[in-house]
Amino acid sequence: MAKRILVVDDAMFMRKLLSDILTKAGFEVVGEAGNGQEAYQKYKDLLPDLVTMDITMPEVTGIEGVKMITADFPEAKVLMCSAMGQEGMVIDSVKSGAKGFIVKPFVPEKVIAEVQKLIG
Repeated sequence: MAKRILVVDDAMFMRKLLSDILTKAGFEVVGEAGNGQEAYQKYKDLLPDLVTMDITMPEVTGIEGVKMITADFPEAKVLMCSAMGQEGMVIDSVKSGAKGFIVKPFVPEKVIAEVQKLIG
């Protein structure tokens, strides 16, 4: 059974790109969200094996989204996505409950390696 992933990013293009990388690697993308609040709602509904979460999003940021998800689901595995130069935000997201991070622009091999590290 394929591992189930929720892809969260405010840019549809980035969600599509990441979904394609994950699907080609044999994972099932079970949902998408455009901000941290949507991510929390979808997480509750879908209970995926992993969430990829962009840090910088409108309304509810990725860091706030991680806090919301891990407050109710401490076992949740969240992989943060950040652009180069956001190291401080990555540290904040890990402190907030994220289990790892990947850097944009996405390198498919690195994305898959990080996902497999978390959910094999």
